[in-house]
Amino acid sequence: MWNQDIYLKTLLFAGYAHRKQTVPSSEMSYVVHITNVTMEVANALIQGTGKDLDGTFAVQCALLHDTIEDTDVTYEDLVAEFGTRVADGVLALTKNETLPKEARMADSLKRIVKQGKEVRLVKMADRINNLQKPPKHWDTAKMKRYQKEAQFMLEQLGGAQVYIEARLKQKIAVYEQYFLE
Repeated sequence: MWNQDIYLKTLLFAGYAHRKQTVPSSEMSYVVHITNVTMEVANALIQGTGKDLDGTFAVQCALLHDTIEDTDVTYEDLVAEFGTRVADGVLALTKNETLPKEARMADSLKRIVKQGKEVRLVKMADRINNLQKPPKHWDTAKMKRYQKEAQFMLEQLGGAQVYIEARLKQKIAVYEQYFLE
């Protein structure tokens, strides 16, 4: 399924990288987010038929998915610590800040698809975790855009793993409650 020693090494690296960061609009350590995403990935690996999935790779990408985007960790740091495959997976999960904001998601999804099912699984797990109650400052239009973007993501990343796709679909449907309040 996945290697516990590699999991621990990766968690410690990610925890240190995110040590000064909190979950947006809260005082919680950002480690809560990365471990929630990893929990979604691990649960999908357990629930699914994913014998063709590399669980260790998926869990590493989940733990590290925001390191390049949100910390001072570089692609080269990840190559040195975890190898090219993991670094490439994390890089695919990283938004390209040089692109216009409206083009970033489509670009990222194209890069994610090229990395394989494990990286697609991580992106869907990340969005599942992010489809919780939105920040108070989001208006209805922003919430609807976020839900629509999640649906687009599901359409682009489909075929990775049945369980996580069903879970994301359910979270997208439930998210509507927040802009109907």
